[in-house]
Amino acid sequence: MKRVGMVIHVKPEKLAEYKKLHAEPWPGVIAALKAHHVHNYVIYHHADLLFGHLEYDGDDFKADMAEIAKDPVTQEWWKQTDPCQSPLATRKEGEWWAEMEEVFYMA
Repeated sequence: MKRVGMVIHVKPEKLAEYKKLHAEPWPGVIAALKAHHVHNYVIYHHADLLFGHLEYDGDDFKADMAEIAKDPVTQEWWKQTDPCQSPLATRKEGEWWAEMEEVFYMA
């Protein structure tokens, strides 16, 4: 099981829209995530930050994320959600959400 923590800025003027979208996520987006081994995905909000955490139980995280990115429904979803966000300047090249290093885990 791989646990992934990630962070991104949320635009204050878009926060309500972002929350509304996630109050009723599109079934096709959820199906794509589940089909590619993503479980227990949660997003938290604090100040101007969104913190996401998910669990991945597949064998090739990078390949599964690439498949999700190719999904037409997910691409349409991102057209709605991406304008609500702004990436951190410290993110790695190619990242939208900046992946975080896990420093503690208690099972």
